[in-house]
Amino acid sequence: MTTRRTFLKSTGGYLAAASMSPAIASAHAPETTAAPDTDLFKLGMAGYTFVHFKLDQALEMMRKVDVRYLCIKDFHLPLNSTAEQIEAFHAKLKESNVTGYAVGPIYMKSEAEVDRAFDYAKRVGVKLIIGVPNTEFLPYVDKKVKEYDMRFAIHNHGPDIALYPNAVSIWNEIKNLDSRIGFCFDMGHDRRNGDDPVADLQTYAKRIFDIHLKNVTAASKEGKTCELGRGVIDVPAFVQALRKVGYTGSCSLEYEKDMKDPLAGIAESVGYFRGVCEATRSGKRKS
Repeated sequence: MTTRRTFLKSTGGYLAAASMSPAIASAHAPETTAAPDTDLFKLGMAGYTFVHFKLDQALEMMRKVDVRYLCIKDFHLPLNSTAEQIEAFHAKLKESNVTGYAVGPIYMKSEAEVDRAFDYAKRVGVKLIIGVPNTEFLPYVDKKVKEYDMRFAIHNHGPDIALYPNAVSIWNEIKNLDSRIGFCFDMGHDRRNGDDPVADLQTYAKRIFDIHLKNVTAASKEGKTCELGRGVIDVPAFVQALRKVGYTGSCSLEYEKDMKDPLAGIAESVGYFRGVCEATRSGKRKS
């Protein structure tokens, strides 16, 4: 088992011991199979993290923490953007060595809004839409994923919104639809709904296309986003589950604390996640 001192050392000092929740501190090295030297999943950023910032400011923060994948929100690239605006947007991302890998979340309350979302994703040049369509339009979404050959990931919102509160509510709506319709799995909202993110990840892995990486202060509606290593979710166990199911998508940090001054929390969370990945890889533990 990795000792507490070894684990903290491997995180690069991003987290002091006092910042770690008892649940996390007691589970540094869960019993699992050996991890590969290089993980299949990527670390990214969910665009909503930067809702109070212009694109240049968001990219500067991403450069500072060396995160290179971004889920694009429409406040940085509007749905009605021209081809010239989209080209300029991608040029800015390229200057920062950032790739925009998906768009959304996008809410859809009509077939016209579904059409607009798919057209937008095609023009932006991505093959993944994070969406929140009203359930009556899911048959139409099913038609559009076939037409565009895109994946469509539905975002769960926990106890705050009646539409898709948890993983099973999404599964019940999509299980008989095209396999390109799946989940954007928000692990924080899943826990706030009283569910187990590690178990849900393993149950629905084949249809999870994107993950919003976060931790929360409580397994209830009152739970708030916090630094990744300070909440009630067992992040080391979640990382091990990602490896177990062979997840190859992005784990995009959605940091919703101190949203007008988030850099310190983003840096701590990114460092913690990388530290967990490093500490739990094969050959990094002491027997």
